Amino acid sequence: MLTAQDFVYRKEYKHSLDTLHEDIPSSLRSSDVAVLKYMVEGIAFRYAQELDESEKRFANAASLAGAFQPKLLSEVLNNQGALNIDRGDYSSAEAILRQALSLSRQYPNQVQEADALGNLGLVATKQGHFDEAIDWNQAALNLSRSLGLKANIGIIFGNMGWSYFQLGDSQNALTLYKQAADESESRKLLAYQAYWLTGVANSYYAQHNYEAAEAILTQALRIARGLDEKTSLIECLNDLTAVALETGRIELAMQYNKEATDMERDGLDQSGVLDSQLVRARIQASERNFPEAETLYQGIISNKKAQTTLKWESQARLAKVYDDEGKASLAEREYIQAISTIEAARNALNREEFRLTFLSSSIEFYEDYVDFLVAHGRSGDALRVAELSRARTLAEGLSSTDEAVRLTAVAVRPQQVAQWVGQTLLFYWIGQKQSHLWVITPTKTAYFKMPKASEIEPLVKAYRSALRDLHDAGDAGSDAGKKLYATLVEPAKKLIPQGARVILLPDPSLSALNFETLIVPDPQPHFWIEDVTLTTASSLTLLASSAGRPATKEKSLLLVGNTETVEPFDPLPQAADEMKRVERYFPDSKREVLEGKQATPSAYLNSNPERFAYLHFVTHGTASVTRPLESAVILSREGDSYKLYARDIVKHPLTAQLVTISACEGAGKTAYSGEGLIGLSWAFLRAGAHNVIGALWEVNDSAAPQLMDSFYGELNRGQDTAAALRTAKLSLLHSKDAQSVFKKPYYWAPFQLYAGS
Repeated sequence: MLTAQDFVYRKEYKHSLDTLHEDIPSSLRSSDVAVLKYMVEGIAFRYAQELDESEKRFANAASLAGAFQPKLLSEVLNNQGALNIDRGDYSSAEAILRQALSLSRQYPNQVQEADALGNLGLVATKQGHFDEAIDWNQAALNLSRSLGLKANIGIIFGNMGWSYFQLGDSQNALTLYKQAADESESRKLLAYQAYWLTGVANSYYAQHNYEAAEAILTQALRIARGLDEKTSLIECLNDLTAVALETGRIELAMQYNKEATDMERDGLDQSGVLDSQLVRARIQASERNFPEAETLYQGIISNKKAQTTLKWESQARLAKVYDDEGKASLAEREYIQAISTIEAARNALNREEFRLTFLSSSIEFYEDYVDFLVAHGRSGDALRVAELSRARTLAEGLSSTDEAVRLTAVAVRPQQVAQWVGQTLLFYWIGQKQSHLWVITPTKTAYFKMPKASEIEPLVKAYRSALRDLHDAGDAGSDAGKKLYATLVEPAKKLIPQGARVILLPDPSLSALNFETLIVPDPQPHFWIEDVTLTTASSLTLLASSAGRPATKEKSLLLVGNTETVEPFDPLPQAADEMKRVERYFPDSKREVLEGKQATPSAYLNSNPERFAYLHFVTHGTASVTRPLESAVILSREGDSYKLYARDIVKHPLTAQLVTISACEGAGKTAYSGEGLIGLSWAFLRAGAHNVIGALWEVNDSAAPQLMDSFYGELNRGQDTAAALRTAKLSLLHSKDAQSVFKKPYYWAPFQLYAGS
C-alpha cells in the first residue's frame, strides 16, 4: 500500500496499479487497508484518464468507509470530489468536498481538512469564482503551514497563482507559480514541477514576454515527455502553440497542436481538449480557413463545461473571423457578447482588490473591439468602448446607488464633458497592434492613429530613467522626451492653443509619465509645462460627475507629518519646515495638526478627516508593486503599527477639495488595465477626495517645502489647484539662481494632480 501510494504521489499511475494487482485477503475486506486500496486505485485510474474505472473504485472505497471506517471517509470524498472536478461536474464536486470538510472536522483530521479547503479552492477556480478560490486556498495554506504539509504548500501556491492569473494579476501569479515549481522541484515531484512551469510561462505570455515564456515551456516540455501522465505534456504543447502563433510561426504551431490532439484522440488525456480546440481554431483562422475556425470557436462557446475565460476569448476571436470574412454585423455581435461575458465575470467578484486587476486578463479583447470600430470608420464608438474599460472600480466605489454604478460610457457625451470642464481632453489608448488618441474640445472630437505599444513604452521607460539627470530641455539626454512629445502631443498641437488647460486621460502604460516634462522643440526646446496647464483624470465618466461642482471656499486643514523616525525610513530634516510653511495659510481655528508622536495611523482615522477641505501629508510613503492596496503613508509608531494603508484609507469617506501627499511614490508603482496607477492617490480619490496631488517618484526633502509654500501661496491668491501647482513648479524651473539644482524636472515634476469626482 505504501509503495503504491508513493507511486501515485509521483503520478506514476501504471506502477501504482501494478503494485496493487492482488486481491484483498478476506480477513481485511472491511479494514482500512481495503478502503485505501480502492482509493489509491481510484486515484491511479483518475491520473490515467480512465474516469469510469476511477469512479467505481471511489464508490467501493466510500461504501466500505461509510460502513466500517468512517474516519477515512473524508479522504475518500476528497478524492471523489477531485474526480468530479475532472469530469466538469462542479456542483457535485462542491457538495462532496463540503461533506469531506465537515467530516474532517467531525473526526478530526487536519490533513484532510487542508485538502478539502484546497480542493474547494480548485472548484471555485473552475467555476470562475476566483476571489472565493483565493480565500479557500489561503485557509488551506495557513493550515498546511501550521501542520508542516510541504507537499500541500506547493500545490496551493500553484492553484493560487492560477486564480491570480485569471484575475489579471500576472505579477502575483508569476511569483506564486515560481514558488510552486521550486517547491515541486525540491521534492522531486516532476509532474507538478512541469505543470507549474507552464503557469510561469503563461504569466510571461500575459506580459507579452514571449521569449521568456518559450524558454520556460521548453524546459517544462523536456520534463513532461519523461512522465506517465500526459496532462502537463498537453498543457506544454498547447501553450507552445499559442507562443508560436503570437510570434508568427504557423508551421511550428501546427506541429505542437497535432501532437496534442493526437494524444487526446488516443484517449491519453482529456483535461486540455478545449484548450487544444481553441489554439486549433486560431491556427485555422490564421490560415484563413474561416468555416473551420467558426465551427471550432462556436463549439467552445456552446460547451457547458468551458470555463468563462475560454468562452469570452472564443467570442472575441470569432468576432475577428467574422470581420475577416467581411461580416461586420456578426463581428460586432460577437464582440458585444465577449464584453458582456467579461463584465458578468467581473461583476461576480466581491472583493474590490480583485476587481482592480480583472480587466488585465481581458483587455486585449476590448482592444480588438476598439481597433475593429476604428477600422470601420467609427472612431466615436471606439472611444465609447475604450471609456467603458476605464476607472471602473473607482467609479463604482464612489457611486452611492446602483443607478449611479451603471453610469457608463454609453451615457457620457465627450464634447459635453469638455464643455462642462472648459478644457481640452486628451484620451489615450495604447495597444499591442496600434494605438489611438482622441482630442476632445467643446466643439469637436478629433481622432489620431498612433504607433503601437512596443514603440511607445520603451520611450516612456527610457525618459523616466533620463529625467533623474536631465537639467534642462536642451540636454543630450532629452531625445526620448522630444520623441514622446512628437508621438503623443504633436498630432493634436493645432487643437491645443498656447496657454490651454488640458486634462489627460492616459492609458495605464502612460500613467507613470509626467507629460509636463515632455520637450517641445520649437521655437527652442522647452518643457510642455511652459505652454499648458495639465491635470490627470481617470475617465470621462468621473469627469462628467464632477462637472458643475463649485470649488469649496472652506479653509480647513488636516496636516499630518514630521513623524518620529521609524526604521528603516530615514529622518526628513525639512519636514518641520514644510509643515510650518503649509499651516500658516490656514487660520488656527480651521486647522488640526498631527505631528511627531501624535501623528499615528489611528490618530488620522479617528480625526474625522471628512471634516476638512484640505489634507496634507509630510512624511514617507511606500508603494506596493504586488499588492497596491498595501501602499502606505508612514507615520509614527503605535505598538506594532506605523502604516496608514491604502486599504484603510478607502474605508473612511472624504469630502476634501484636495489631498496632498508630499511623500515618495504617492501615486503608486503598479498600473492595471482600466484603472491606471493604484496606490495612495487612487485610495484618496476612492475615499471621495475631489483632487489629489501625489508623487510619481521620490520626493526631495529640500525641494518640497519651497514648492508647497509657493503652491499654497497661489491658492491663497485665488488660483485654482491646477494653475497653482503649475505656477509653483515654474517657480522652481525658472529660478533666478542659475545654479539651483531644483530647476531640474526631477525635483519639480514628481508631483501630479489627479482629478476625482
